[in-house]
Formats: sequence, C-alpha cells, structure tokens
Amino acid sequence: MANNKKVGQLIKAARTGAGLTQEQLARKVKNCSASDIGKAERGEKALTTDQLKQIAKATGVTQKSLLDAAKGTSSSSSSSTKPPANANTVSMKVTATEKKLVELYRKADSATKKEALAVLKGTEAQSLVGSLIGSAIGALTGRREMPEEDGGELEIVDDEE
Repeated sequence: MANNKKVGQLIKAARTGAGLTQEQLARKVKNCSASDIGKAERGEKALTTDQLKQIAKATGVTQKSLLDAAKGTSSSSSSSTKPPANANTVSMKVTATEKKLVELYRKADSATKKEALAVLKGTEAQSLVGSLIGSAIGALTGRREMPEEDGGELEIVDDEE
C-alpha cells in the first residue's frame, strides 16, 4: 500500500504539472476512468504497468520513475514520499540538440529570445529563409542576392560594381 501512495503522489504531480484534469488524463489511458485516476492518486488503487506507461507518456514524465515507484525501488536517494516542492516541474527526455537549444535560449538576451520564438512560431521564417537563400546563392556565384522586403522576389546585387 505504501508503494501505491508513492505512485499516486507521482501521478498527481505529473498530471498537475502537465496541466491535465483527472478526466483528461483518463481519456488518454486505456481502460481507466477519472475515478480510477483519483483512486490511484490517493493510493487506493494499483494501476497496471501498461496504464503507468500511458500516464508517463501523456504527462511527459519518464516511465522509469512511475514503474520504479510501483515496484518499490527508487533511482533517487530520497526516501520521502512527498511530491516535488514545485509540482509544475516535469522531467522529460530531450535530445542533445534540444538540450543545446535550451542552453542557448537561457543565455540569450530578451531581444534574441523574442527573435528565436518568432522563428520557431513561423512568423519570421519567410524573411529568414530568404536571407539564407540569398547568402547561399551569393556564396556560390560571387554575387549577393537580397530578398525584397515586399515578399519574395530576389534582387541580384553585383559586387563587382
């Protein structure tokens, strides 16, 4: 029963961190109702390994954290059964590229962060692509090609003038 309580606390922390209600999470887990989620969070019901894997996927936490708690093992040195102090913190696996992006974003000034977000949202993609194409063509031909500001045509500027 102690394992069920630990698993339940982890499920609740993961669910709230992901911004999901019990009902929303239950819809993402096969053969599981909102009532089942509530019982599991209170430590009154043990969920299947498959359900725990689905919860981990839906909330963005590692499957290992939930499965280890269910088995009564822990990868952390803490024996506390309390959820994390900041329940909005959710661990997830990221690629090396994603990690580098986060590191660079955190080091950037606010103007650079705004520009990066605009590129990722696609609002700056057209001008960025135009600039990249112009630079690439210029490097290949020895001429600079500048995208026009009004939307698309490239203006060829001969550097030899």
